[in-house]
Amino acid sequence: MRKILAVVLAVVLCLGIALTGCATPEPTPTPTPTPKVTLIFLDCSWDSVQVHNRIVAFIVEHGYGYPPSEFIAAETAAGWVGLRSGDININMESWTENIQKVYDEAIGSGDCVDLGSNFPDSWQGWLVPTFMIEDGDLPEGISVSGIADYWELFKDPEDPTKGRFINSIPGWLCTELNSKKLKTYGLDEYYTDFPAGSDAALSGSMAAAYEKHEPWFGYYWSPTWVLGKFDMTPIEEPPFDASLWGITYGCAFPPTHVNIIVNSSLLDTAPDIVEFLRNYETTCAQNNKVLAYMQESKASTGEAAIWFLKEYESLWTSWVPSDVASKVKAALP
Repeated sequence: MRKILAVVLAVVLCLGIALTGCATPEPTPTPTPTPKVTLIFLDCSWDSVQVHNRIVAFIVEHGYGYPPSEFIAAETAAGWVGLRSGDININMESWTENIQKVYDEAIGSGDCVDLGSNFPDSWQGWLVPTFMIEDGDLPEGISVSGIADYWELFKDPEDPTKGRFINSIPGWLCTELNSKKLKTYGLDEYYTDFPAGSDAALSGSMAAAYEKHEPWFGYYWSPTWVLGKFDMTPIEEPPFDASLWGITYGCAFPPTHVNIIVNSSLLDTAPDIVEFLRNYETTCAQNNKVLAYMQESKASTGEAAIWFLKEYESLWTSWVPSDVASKVKAALP
């Protein structure tokens, strides 16, 4: 009897071990991926910011797998309201000094985060065609202290006793500042202060002079298509001096920071895109070339973004992980 019981117990024990070994483990639940948000860009009216928006949007959609982006058309003041509230996620071109108070409030409150410069070498000032220096009409390193001697090269057809300085558009702050600088440098004795009627008139005057190989002296800024197409040389001024700027303005224009700003919620909802935008940086020269391409090819901002991605592959691929870069390159038309 004892032998029988021992056999039975052994069988039961073996069956228990077998059953335990064959038991199906509880499946580990698969975490539900967080849905990716639709990114919304501030689409201001100038071309360069719209091109940057579409460069980022293409990379975000095809490289990171986000939904197609949206673009809200608004100018600076209204755009910052949307940026602070979260109705807009990304501003690719914050011209910071132009809206310093708004910028300080948005960053100081924590509503927005500055991810760094888009292009650190933005510029504005006075220029002449480079060919005037190459031809020997003007000396190398021509400056505001020397250009009075060359006024006759830029003779004003409406006042042939003076040269013509082509100023920017009436009502623009820079136009008023250019007028003050002319007086401070004593150049108002040698040059008429001739404001252009519009941006098209200003850029058109430069383009016409360049194409005819004629003298031109005036104000412009970068990035712009006209400085991407024509080789112009800045007139040298004393370096920017904050102590002079609010009084005589007898120095170069102050540097302007053009930074990438995001609503702070993006740090949680799209941290990979935040990291990408922290790496994003271009130059004025590259922006000038993109804008010149648009002008010459009559291209849209979307087409210009594709041109940039093809033209500057070695640049933008350094902003993103290699797998993201591969997906973007595969998606390019």
